Amino acid sequence: MYEAFFEMTNTPFAKNIPVTSLYIPSFFDEAQGRLLYGVDHNQFIVVTGDPGCGKSTLIRALKSTLSGEDYILLYLADSKLTPRWFYSGLLNQLGLQPRFYRGDAKNQLQRELEIIRGVQHKKVICVLDEAHLLDRDTLEEFRFMLNYKYDSESPMGLILVGQTELWDQKLRYQNYAAIRQRIDMNIVLRHLDRAETGRYIDSHLTYADGKRDIFTDRAIDEVFKSTNGIPRMINRVCEKTLMYASQQQKRLVDEHMVQYVTEHEMLKGGGV
Repeated sequence: MYEAFFEMTNTPFAKNIPVTSLYIPSFFDEAQGRLLYGVDHNQFIVVTGDPGCGKSTLIRALKSTLSGEDYILLYLADSKLTPRWFYSGLLNQLGLQPRFYRGDAKNQLQRELEIIRGVQHKKVICVLDEAHLLDRDTLEEFRFMLNYKYDSESPMGLILVGQTELWDQKLRYQNYAAIRQRIDMNIVLRHLDRAETGRYIDSHLTYADGKRDIFTDRAIDEVFKSTNGIPRMINRVCEKTLMYASQQQKRLVDEHMVQYVTEHEMLKGGGV
């Protein structure tokens, strides 16, 4: 709708923008480098951040970087994940029929990982999303899984991805100490600052391949103020503002338009 009005070839603030076209701030690039290092060394990694701060984007970027000839990436996202379904989920993705009992499935997975590493010469990376919703028993099972060959090596890389409460309300407490001590790397994604928010918007408009100078500086100030620099919220505010501007036949977005959208179409519709 608004794409034609602003002479855009692509939708600028969609979820499915190719990783290669995304704006990558310096701290995100650093996080990606640390993640690649951890993956290459089969480490236990925790990635946390507020909702909408780019955790899924970081995993997408990781997946696009890893060679299928050298890595197998397994992905689970289940708030009700139990130890048994953890093993079953991984075995299913590896094309195997899981054993019924948890202990048998665990041994089955460990044998398969040995074959993959020894015969196929590949590394297996397991990503567990929404990890802040997992209970303690499931988190403990990851520790047992990584306790391999008398704790001398890790059978696979493990990445827990979750909101900030994964660390603040669980892992940092004493009753999670045994798990925390096995964590090799903790990556925390922060919000964008004002300058990064401006570059983020400009990058997405460049991807759209249409008019770029659409948002005034004060409009960007207002976007940053209303979204607190959270990329997902920037997408929503900018998309709705562009739609509103096209309906009003305005080719330049000012701060008043952003204010109108955030007050009338976002906050009253359930929050930004």
